Amino acid sequence: MKLVFAGTPEVAVPALDALIASGRHEVAAVVTRPDAPAGRGRRLIASPVAQRAEEAGIEVLKPHRPRDEAFLARLREIAPDCCPVVAYGALLPRVALDVPVHGWVNLHFSLLPAWRGAAPVQHSIMAGDEITGASTFLIEEGLDSGPVYGTVTEEIRPTDTSGDLLTRLAFAGSGLLAATMDGIEDGALKAVPQPVDGITLAPKITVEDARIDWATPALRVDRVVRGCTPAPGAWTTFRGERLKLVQVVPVPERTELAPGALEVGKNHVYVGTGSYAVELLWVQAQGKKPMRAADWARGVRIESGESVGD
Repeated sequence: MKLVFAGTPEVAVPALDALIASGRHEVAAVVTRPDAPAGRGRRLIASPVAQRAEEAGIEVLKPHRPRDEAFLARLREIAPDCCPVVAYGALLPRVALDVPVHGWVNLHFSLLPAWRGAAPVQHSIMAGDEITGASTFLIEEGLDSGPVYGTVTEEIRPTDTSGDLLTRLAFAGSGLLAATMDGIEDGALKAVPQPVDGITLAPKITVEDARIDWATPALRVDRVVRGCTPAPGAWTTFRGERLKLVQVVPVPERTELAPGALEVGKNHVYVGTGSYAVELLWVQAQGKKPMRAADWARGVRIESGESVGD
């Protein structure tokens, strides 16, 4: 089939690579978000998908909005059979959805109908799910509600951050998306409506969502830290300034610390929660690079009775 691939961040690049490498379909063009400012100089930088497409000699389309008439006219000229999508980052209007014969097929990083929305991986970790996966589905105007072509499953490991898990899903999902394109072309694959039961939503994680509530159990604290790593980054406060939590580990044998209370030893920093303590392994103070929590504690000279989150 002739394809127009839509995607923007690094996590979409493995799927684009898989479609290019398949040799079975022609990736005629790529649709991505416009160049965005990045780095200290705030220079405009092309998206990872745009950069990869340019390396491969593929036409790149960067509409400010997918309903822009110039973009729609070019899409109609290309006349794609199908438009695979991975983390494009903009809502597609009906006028765009109607252009390809087989529609727009999204690779979504959850087992639909669980975790519909912008942050499925983060929410699955924060909820304590043991299994997640990726789904390909036909995009409709509803939020991730279209019929599903296929799924792959992935175990959530006890130490997974959202970055770890998303990387694995990006590669597993790339094979699923390529296989979905093959099945659509063959006519062997039919999309199945999603169940009405089991729908959960995964809205974008805000900075406030990433603030640690030390009155919650240690397992919850650990899940929030892992789910918010690398972005937006779990955090608390210490002496009135924000302290980012990069890595923690529950310590079930330490039950005596009050929520937020600090205990500092030569090589450890414990914090009390609503159940048992967690050990801070890596933290990042404002304006500083990430460092081992024990080094941070020595540097700020934590006094007896001090706490975080006040």
